[in-house]
Amino acid sequence: MSDFVDRVTVHVKGGDGGNGSAGIRREKFKPLAGPNGGNGGDGGSVIFVADTNATSLLDYRFMPHRNAGNGTMGLGDVKDGSKGADLILPVPPGTVIFEAKGAQGRPKHPGEVLADLRHAGDRFVAAAGGAGGLGNAALANRTRRAPGFALLGELGEERDVILELKSIADVALVGFPSAGKSSLIAAMSAAKPKIADYPFTTLVPNLGVVVAGDHRYTIADVPGLIPGASQGKGLGLEFLRHIERTEIIAHVIDCATLEPDRDPVSDYHALEHELAEYADKLELPLGAIPIPERPRIIVLNKVDVPEAKELADFVRPEFEKMGMRVFEISTASHEGLKELNFALAAMVTEMREEVARREADEEQSRVVIKPLEQNGRRRRRADEGGTALEFTVERKENANGDFWFEVTGTKPERWVMQTNFDNDEAVGYLADRLAKLGVEDELRRKGAKPGDEVRIGRGNRAVEFDWDPTIAAGAEMLDGAQLGARGKDLRLEGQEPGGRRRTNTERRRQYHEMMDAKAAVRAAMMAEREAGHWADPSVDDDRHDETSLFGRGDDAE
Repeated sequence: MSDFVDRVTVHVKGGDGGNGSAGIRREKFKPLAGPNGGNGGDGGSVIFVADTNATSLLDYRFMPHRNAGNGTMGLGDVKDGSKGADLILPVPPGTVIFEAKGAQGRPKHPGEVLADLRHAGDRFVAAAGGAGGLGNAALANRTRRAPGFALLGELGEERDVILELKSIADVALVGFPSAGKSSLIAAMSAAKPKIADYPFTTLVPNLGVVVAGDHRYTIADVPGLIPGASQGKGLGLEFLRHIERTEIIAHVIDCATLEPDRDPVSDYHALEHELAEYADKLELPLGAIPIPERPRIIVLNKVDVPEAKELADFVRPEFEKMGMRVFEISTASHEGLKELNFALAAMVTEMREEVARREADEEQSRVVIKPLEQNGRRRRRADEGGTALEFTVERKENANGDFWFEVTGTKPERWVMQTNFDNDEAVGYLADRLAKLGVEDELRRKGAKPGDEVRIGRGNRAVEFDWDPTIAAGAEMLDGAQLGARGKDLRLEGQEPGGRRRTNTERRRQYHEMMDAKAAVRAAMMAEREAGHWADPSVDDDRHDETSLFGRGDDAE
């Protein structure tokens, strides 16, 4: 079994953000000293990094699910939770990351290109971690002095991506099966590819590093191509991608083949046809030279065989008429390898300069907009307003005639995920945020009536509820005036007895008022006593008093 893997589907998930804390600071003589809940920690991200020490995508074939660390929950005393650890995944340079398309449970196919990690150190965040929820200390403001709730942490991004390795080599060796490509790499470099005398011996691309004087370059052995490879015949379609990043294409032609209807010139035209068919399907990276414009050389192999030597001498003028350089070699006797080596080194040096010039021109011609540098991750404000352009409201209906209103948008969907629906105050806070964003007005404009079903978000993360504008977006009085904003703590607003600490002046005033009230009560009682309003309790002078201790007046006698 081969240990080379050049395409694999990976499921990545960023870490979930930690929940915020809804703590209240309590001190001696201060039963409600204010909110002190900290923010939750942000989740870690899954990051792919091009690393020269990575040579294959084999690790991801056996471990296709990769998760970053979760953030921890906030604590009291305004202590923020810790951030989840980022997951760094090394991949070989030349790896292209695609969005995975396809139904769940079905094989995935590449979609949009997400990143092209061409150079060592290139990075791509495949799944961003979720932001931590704000604690009640961060949610407190002038009108909401002691929130009894906190925001939940956001879920980390989760998706499937396809990693596809396109070998970065200077020279690509192409040819029919058993043309001697692997033998050529073994003769010119320290690579040890599998070599045998049957077709399709090479099942995976081989790379070799070649030294020619002061120059170093790499050569790639593309598994044998046959007519129809660009349509999926043989092994060519799976490995043609490895010539996309090469700068020179070397046709290795077997001059000693015994197969009928084959000769060096027809082999060359057959291979060029497959390359042209495949080139039409390519989306070349920045500064890359199109395949038809890349320089070619012809390598006539196995000239150590007398018949092959005669055939090579016969077809050489035909290739030279096409404007190509021709080299006659033998991987068995090493004949002509030195000349080929230095010729390839000179061509590689020239092409590297050309590619660098093209990349510089492309970089100057395109406009790159970068965000302003920020220290750390920006904390979202507790109350984020917006415009109607930041969300959409659509009326949906199914085949049964059931309808609902679907609200989508970055802010509404994120706010719903941050809300703890077991806390009425948190639900009211969500309603106020949605009303401030303009969701309620847009629902009315779309024809929504109280009691209609409303869904915020799509898929498994959607939240459904029956719309009630009186409750869902702030209580309204009959005259249209709104009540105070949700989140106010009555204990701090002085609407509950003893809920607010009194000042010394208030204490003295209330004490004197209480003492004056007691003195007034005593004076009134004394005046009633002196006026004879009080009777002797031992005398039963009320015959109608059923609770009298001495009976009911005259009836007691």
